[in-house]
Amino acid sequence: MAKHIHTGKVGEDLGWSFVEQQGYTILEKNWRHSRWEVDVIASKDTVLHFIEIKTRRTASYGMPEERVGNKKIQNLINAAEEYLYLHPQWKRIQFDILSIMLVNGKEPDFFLIEDVHL
Repeated sequence: MAKHIHTGKVGEDLGWSFVEQQGYTILEKNWRHSRWEVDVIASKDTVLHFIEIKTRRTASYGMPEERVGNKKIQNLINAAEEYLYLHPQWKRIQFDILSIMLVNGKEPDFFLIEDVHL
C-alpha cells in the first residue's frame, strides 16, 4: 500500500474516534454516491455534519486543511444534496474539515474547522 494511502486510512480511523469523542453521532463513514464521497456524516445537537478528514505526516507541503479546495467543497455540497434527498428529515446542515497532523514520536494533532463554505 502506498504511504499516502496508508496515512489517509490511519487518519480516517483517528478522525472517526475524535469525532465521537467530541460528542458527534456517526451516521455514515466513507459514504458514496456517484463520484462523490464524504469521509464522515455525523449528527450533533440536531445539526447534520458533512466532515472531510485530511491527514499529513509533515507540513512541508502545507497543512492538511489547505488541501481542501473549492472543488472538494463543491463535491461535499453535491454529495450532501443527494444525502438530504434520501434523508429529508434534516433541516440544518454544516460542512466541516478535520485536519490531522501525524508527526513521528508525537501525539496526533487535531484541528476541527467548523462551518466552512465557498
